[in-house]
Amino acid sequence: MATTYAPSSAVTILGTGGMGTALALLWPRKGREVRLWGRDPSRVERIARQRINEDHLPGVRLDPAIVVTADPARALDGATLIVVAVPSAFLGATLEDLAHRAGVPAPHVPVLSVIKGIEPGTSARPTEIVRRVWGQRPLAVLSGPGHAEEMARGLPTSQVVAGDQLELGIQVQEALNSSRLRIYTNDDPIGVELAGALKNVMAIAAGVCEGLGLGDNAKAALITRGLVEIARFAVACGGRRDTFYGLAGVGDLLTTCYSPHGRNRAVGLAVGRGERPETVTGRSLNIAEGVTTCRVVVEMAQRLGIDMPITREVEAVLHHGKPPRLAMSDLLQRLPRTEWWRD
Repeated sequence: MATTYAPSSAVTILGTGGMGTALALLWPRKGREVRLWGRDPSRVERIARQRINEDHLPGVRLDPAIVVTADPARALDGATLIVVAVPSAFLGATLEDLAHRAGVPAPHVPVLSVIKGIEPGTSARPTEIVRRVWGQRPLAVLSGPGHAEEMARGLPTSQVVAGDQLELGIQVQEALNSSRLRIYTNDDPIGVELAGALKNVMAIAAGVCEGLGLGDNAKAALITRGLVEIARFAVACGGRRDTFYGLAGVGDLLTTCYSPHGRNRAVGLAVGRGERPETVTGRSLNIAEGVTTCRVVVEMAQRLGIDMPITREVEAVLHHGKPPRLAMSDLLQRLPRTEWWRD
C-alpha cells in the first residue's frame, strides 16, 4: 500500500491525554491541518475554548491553528495519517465507535500508534487492535523515552518509529524531526511495541523498590534484570533482542523508572509506601498502563512457558494483595543463577 503525505493533508490525533496533546503541539503544520479528537464533548469544548489541556498539560498553550473536536466525522474526514493515543484497554471500543459514527478510514490511510499497553482479555498489541477493528492498512509505532510533559515544553527528546513499511517510518521521521525532537527508524514493530508496554510493569516495580526504601543498588539491579526479562518475553513473541538495547528498550525503561513524571513509577512508589493499589489508581486522571499490562503478561508468559519473576511479583502485589516487602524478599531469595557465561 502506498503511503504519501500531500501538502494539504490532515493529521488526526485520537486522544486528548498528555501524549496526544503533546504530539498535536509538535507536529509541524507545513500546510497540513492538525486535528486533536477527544471522546468527551465537554472536556474537548473546554480545551478548544481555553487552548490549554489543564487536566494533562497545565500551562501549555495550544497553537490556535490546531483543530480540537469531539466530532468523529470532522476528525477523520480527509485524514491522511491517524495517530492513536488512547489507553490500550479502550482502544478497540473507541475505534469501533468511530467506525460506527464516521465510517472506517480507507485502507490506504496509515495509523501510527503511540500507545504503550496490551489489551486485557485478548493480549493484543495496539497495532493488532487497529488491524482487527479497522482492517489491514499501513501501521507503525512511535515509542521511546518521551514524557509528554517535557515534549510539550520543547525539551530535547529522541524517539523511534517502527513498522513493516520503511516508507511510512521515513515519512513520520521526516515530518517530526526538528531541533527538539530526533526520530530514528526501526524495522522491529513487535519489539518496539512490547518494549513500550512492558517497561511500565518494571516502572511499577522500581517505584515499589523506592517506596520501600531499599536503595539505589537494589533499584539498579531490579531495572537491569527487568530489561532482561522483558527482552526474553518479546523475543518469544517475535521481537528482536537488540531492540531492547535502544531507545524503545533501555531508553524508555530508564526514563519511566526514574522520572517524577512517570505514572507507573508513581503507582509503585505509593504502594511501596503502604497505600492500597486501588486507592492509588482511583485518584488519578492518568491511566498507569502497567497495572493491567502485568496481569496480561503473566497470563501470556504462562502460556509461552517464560519465566517472568518481576512481572509475576508486581501482579501479585497489585491484584492479589501480596505485601510489597514480601514480594521483594521473594525476588531476592530466588535460587542463584549465572548472568552470562561464554563457553
